Amino acid sequence: MIVWLNGTFGAGKTTTTRHLAGLLPGSYVFDAEQVGYLLRGVLAGRHPARNFQEWHPWRSLVVATARELLGFTGGGPLIIPQTVLTRAYWDELANGFATEPAVPVHHFVLHTDPGTLAHRINADTAPETSTPEARQWRLAHIERYTAALPWLRTEAHVLDTTRTPPAEVARTIAGRL
Repeated sequence: MIVWLNGTFGAGKTTTTRHLAGLLPGSYVFDAEQVGYLLRGVLAGRHPARNFQEWHPWRSLVVATARELLGFTGGGPLIIPQTVLTRAYWDELANGFATEPAVPVHHFVLHTDPGTLAHRINADTAPETSTPEARQWRLAHIERYTAALPWLRTEAHVLDTTRTPPAEVARTIAGRL
């Protein structure tokens, strides 16, 4: 089983994942962004992209890696905290998990209102995410997230994290599984 935590930057995916992993015995966390970093080292110079999700190999390798991890670990649950705001990319991932043998995917979107997102991003002090470039990149995704929200609502369980602590969000997700 896969538990996919979607939502834009600042919605609480990372913190919720830590809490959720503690609630789901035998769970593993798969950071699909690491696949993007691997591909960036191989493809970036000759295949430019604004986001590594644009590369088809990212999507197919995420599916293949998740399937391999599930087989190796005995079935999960495998928690994947990863923003996916392009419907075609989500469809490709979902279809990859649906092929035989199908892997059940529980897709949750952690939703936070745009003002709170901007505040959280601007208040972030983590070295890797608080540089001016990283901050601006994250802020720019609020508009993309807002545009994606209508289709995300049809594909996932949307949980409001604006005023709900990550531990409570994790308990809600665990209860729905």
